[in-house]
Amino acid sequence: MSIENLRELSIIELENKILDLKKDLMESRFSLATSQIEDTSLFKKIKKEIAQASTVLNQKRSEIKMKDMINE
Repeated sequence: MSIENLRELSIIELENKILDLKKDLMESRFSLATSQIEDTSLFKKIKKEIAQASTVLNQKRSEIKMKDMINE
């Protein structure tokens, strides 16, 4: 998922996306441990997506805090 697509998601959707990605990462680790997966680059891709989604989530939260501070 690209950054533009992540920015279109709401905060709740981003949180759910991060949880899903973390589950995928855990399942991939189990698959590696049981020799069911050979492509280890999958870990890097999932971690990158988690980082991107977390960054967008933090940006959205910061924007909300700034709006609240301005309105007070």
